Amino acid sequence: MLAGGGARRLGGVDKPAVRVGGRALLDRVLGACADARQTVVVAAPRPTARPVRWAREDPPGGGPLAALDAGLRHTTADVVVVLSADLPFLHGDTVRTLRAVLSGDPDTAGALLTDADGRDQPLVAAYRAPALHRELAALAREHGALTGLPLRRLTGALDLTRVPDPVASFDCDTWDDIATARARIREHGHVLDEWISAAKDELGIDLDVDIKVLLDLARDAAHGVARPAAPLTTFLVGYAAGRAQGGPEAVAEASRKAAALAQRWADEATAAKADAAPDATKADAATEATPKADAAPDARPDAG
Repeated sequence: MLAGGGARRLGGVDKPAVRVGGRALLDRVLGACADARQTVVVAAPRPTARPVRWAREDPPGGGPLAALDAGLRHTTADVVVVLSADLPFLHGDTVRTLRAVLSGDPDTAGALLTDADGRDQPLVAAYRAPALHRELAALAREHGALTGLPLRRLTGALDLTRVPDPVASFDCDTWDDIATARARIREHGHVLDEWISAAKDELGIDLDVDIKVLLDLARDAAHGVARPAAPLTTFLVGYAAGRAQGGPEAVAEASRKAAALAQRWADEATAAKADAAPDATKADAATEATPKADAAPDARPDAG
C-alpha cells in the first residue's frame, strides 16, 4: 500500500490520516485487506487499526514507482495487491474480485479498476509480482533510478485486464472528494454497513456481523418486551457469543435463543389480553343491567 504522497491538492495535509466516517483513510483501506497474509505500507510509521509492515522509498517522496519498488522488497508473494491509501469505498469483495480475475487469466500481468470516466486506476490493482520486478528493473536501467517516474511508464508496458468499478475506484484527491465521501457513507443504503465497519475497527473486532439477524432481534425484543429491551438484548447476545469464544455461528445461536425468548414473552402478553377480555365484557354487561336510581321528583312549585 502506497501512503506516502505529498497530497498537494489537500494543502500538504497527512491524507492517510484524514477521517471519513470516523476512520482514517488508511485504516479504511487496511480493512479491505484483512485476508492478506502480509500487508506492507510504504510510508512513515504511524498507529494503525491492523498490524502492518512498514517500508520507505529512498529518498522519501520519490514517487509511486520508487515506493512500489520499496514495498515489493518486503514480500516474496507471487501475486500482490497494490493500493493507494485514499480509497474510502474499497471493500474486501473488490480485492477478491481483482485476484480472481488475475488468477482466471494466466496471460495477463495484472487486473486493475477503472473509474467512472473509464480511466485506469493502477493503484487499485492485483499484479503478478515477477512482471512488476521485471519492468521496474528495466525502467531503473533505462533511467538510472525510479525516482520521479510516473506510474504509466510501468503500466504501459504490462498486459492488463480492466475491471470497471466507479465506486471502489473513487479516490480522495481534493477536499471536495473528502466531502463527497463523507456525505455518501451517511446515505440510507450505506450508513449501517459503514457504522458497523467503523465500530468493529474501533473495538478491535474482526467478525462478520449478520445485521438483519440483530435488527430482527432488536425489533422482537422491543415489541415483545419493551423498547429499552432492544439494545440491552443485543448487548447480551454479543456478550454471550464472546464468552463462548465463538464467531458468527455463536452470534446466530445466541440471537436465536433470545428471539425465541422474546416471542414467548409476546405470546404470554397476547394470551393475558385474551383472558382479560371476557371479564371486561361481563363487567360492562353488569353495569348496563343495574337499574338507575329513580329520578328525583320535581321540586319546583306548582305554577299558579
